[in-house]
Amino acid sequence: MNDDISAYARQGFGAAMAPKPPYGLLIVDLVNGFADPAVFGGGNIAPAIAQTTHLLAHARSQGWPVAHSRIVFADDDADHNIFTLKVPGMLTLKETHPNSAIVPQLAPAAGELVVRKTVPSAFFGTSLAAWLSQRGVQTLLVAGAVTSGCVRASVVDAMQYGFRPLVVSDCVGDRAIGPHEANLFDMRQKYATVLTCDEAMRATRG
Repeated sequence: MNDDISAYARQGFGAAMAPKPPYGLLIVDLVNGFADPAVFGGGNIAPAIAQTTHLLAHARSQGWPVAHSRIVFADDDADHNIFTLKVPGMLTLKETHPNSAIVPQLAPAAGELVVRKTVPSAFFGTSLAAWLSQRGVQTLLVAGAVTSGCVRASVVDAMQYGFRPLVVSDCVGDRAIGPHEANLFDMRQKYATVLTCDEAMRATRG
């Protein structure tokens, strides 16, 4: 097995993609169940939530459009799908279940969109792309959980819809650090700009 990652640079991956205003913020699935290591959490998700409070305050101070996503299944499981075949526990995330509620420290404010979804991407089968486009967003900052799952899926879809994804590396978390780091590397090479919270706030301050 060849672990030489220099091939990425040699083949032209990882080109710079400068953030371009207007900006928006997407917070993916930072709900109680993903904050709890006994449910779907663990790893570095807790510190990612703490950092995201600063990013959210920045976005609000700049007047950006802000969207949040939650995984929410029907009470009778009528919308079960292939995702729940792989992760059956996701079916426990119902509209009124505490594990599906956004963590209190990131509670949506009036005017912020809350996307309910049943698959990893916050874009698939939702109004998110249209909502962001209507508000003129060019660069979409992304925070949330987990890096290797719903964050990655949402970042890839954001790119495919024509937004410039900016993944905020210390505002995304995963239940294991290996997948977190590997997916940050891959997104940086192919789909997104990756910056820390401090770097992202400096780069986008109006």
